[in-house]
Amino acid sequence: MTDAAAAESAKPPQEVDQKTLRRAVGASAIGNATEWFDYGLYAYGTTYITANLIPGENALITLGIFAVSFLIRPLGGLVWGPLGDRLGRKQILAITILMMSGATLCLGLLPTFETIGYAAPLLLILLRLIQGFSTGGEYGGAATFMAEYSPDKKRGFFGSFLEFGTLGGFSLGALMMLLAQLILGHDAMMAWGWRIPFLVAAPLGLVGLYLRSRMEDTPVFQELEESGQKEQQASTLFADMIRGYWRPILQLFGLVIALNVVNYTLLTYTPTYLQGEIGLDENGALLVPIIGQLAMMIFLPFAGMISDRVGRKPMWWASLIGLFLLAIPMYMLIGTNAVGAVIGFAVLGLLYVPQLATISATFPAMFPTHIRYAALAISYNVATSIFGGTAPYVNEALIGATGNGLIPAFYMMAACAVGAVALIFVIETRGASLRGRGVPGVISRPAGRRPGRSAGGPVPDLG
Repeated sequence: MTDAAAAESAKPPQEVDQKTLRRAVGASAIGNATEWFDYGLYAYGTTYITANLIPGENALITLGIFAVSFLIRPLGGLVWGPLGDRLGRKQILAITILMMSGATLCLGLLPTFETIGYAAPLLLILLRLIQGFSTGGEYGGAATFMAEYSPDKKRGFFGSFLEFGTLGGFSLGALMMLLAQLILGHDAMMAWGWRIPFLVAAPLGLVGLYLRSRMEDTPVFQELEESGQKEQQASTLFADMIRGYWRPILQLFGLVIALNVVNYTLLTYTPTYLQGEIGLDENGALLVPIIGQLAMMIFLPFAGMISDRVGRKPMWWASLIGLFLLAIPMYMLIGTNAVGAVIGFAVLGLLYVPQLATISATFPAMFPTHIRYAALAISYNVATSIFGGTAPYVNEALIGATGNGLIPAFYMMAACAVGAVALIFVIETRGASLRGRGVPGVISRPAGRRPGRSAGGPVPDLG
C-alpha cells in the first residue's frame, strides 16, 4: 500500500449527520421497495396475469416468465456494477429505479391475449427482462449505498431497513391486490381491476428518484475517488475482482443460494402453494403471507441491532440451523388448514429474519470499496438468477411430478446446507471499516504469516 493510501486509511472515519443518514436509508429502502412491489404484484397476481396474458391459462408458464426476468439479472450486474464503481452509486441507482417502475407500469397496460394473441406473453417477457436487467444493478447498489453511509458500529441496524423496504414493497403489492379483490370482486378483477396495482409503480418510482437525486454519493466512495484509488477501466476492475477476490465471491454465492431459495419459496410461491395444496381461495392465499411478512417487518430492526452486538455469523447460524430443523414440521402444519398455514409461515418467516436483517451489512463488507458494487452485483445476481427466481417454478414442477407437498421444505433444507458450508469460511465483519481498498475485517499479511482477521478499525490495503 502506498504512503498516501496508508495516510488516508489512518484518518478517523467521517460519519454523516443523522438527518443525512436518515435520508440515505430512505433513498435506499424505497428503491428496494419498488423492486419488491413489482415482485409482490406479479406473485400475488399470478391468477389474473395467467387468465389475461397467457395462452391456455397455464400458471406454470406464468411462473416460468417470472423466472425469465432473473436470467438476465447477471447481465444487469455486469453492466451496472462496474459503472457503479467507476461513476458512483447514486447515478446508477437513479437509472435503475426508473427502469424498474417503468416496466411495472407498462405491465399494467398490456393488451390481453384475446386482443393481440401471442404478442401479449412476448411483451410480458420483454417487460420482465427489462425489470430483471435493472434489478441486476438495484440491489447491489442499494446495499452498497446503505452500508457505506452507515456508521461501522450500527451497520446491521441501519442495513436492516433496506430489507424493511423489501418486505414493505412486497407487502404493499400483496395488500393492493387483496384490497382490489375485496372492493372490486372476482369478475371485475379478471376483466380490468388487476391492472390498477401495477399503475401505482409510477408514482412510487418517482418518489424514489426524488429521494435519490437529493443525496450525495457515499462518503466511502467519495473518499476513494478523492484519493485517486478508484478503478478507471472495467477490464481492470474485472481482473482485480476475479484474481484477488474469488474466495469471497464463492462464499457469497453459497450464502445467496440459502437466502434466495428460502426467500422466493416462502414469500413468492406461498400464494400458489396454498391454493393448490389446501384449497385456500385467492383472498386467503394472499392474507397468510401478508400477516407473516408484517410480523417479520417488526423484528427486522431488532435483529439488525442484535447483529451489531453479537456479529453477523451467529445470526446466520441461528437462521440456517433453525430453518433446516423446522422446515418439514412447519410445512406439515401449513398443509393442515388456514390457521396452521398462518402459524407455519410466521415461524419460518421469523427464522428467516436473522438472515434477511443482516445481508445489507454482511454482503457489501465482503469486498473492498473499489470493486464492491461490481462484485456484489455480479455474484449476487448470478446466484439469484439460478436459484432464486426459479424457486417458484422448481417447487411447482417438482410437486406436480412427485405429488409431494413437502417439496418446498426439502428445497429449503438443501439450500440451507449449502449456505452453512459457505458460512464456515466467511469472515466476521461486525464493526469493521468499509473504507479504502482493503478487505473489511482482514489484517494485512506480514512476511511469512497467514492473513489475520480484525474486528474493526481502519483496514490496510492488501495490494
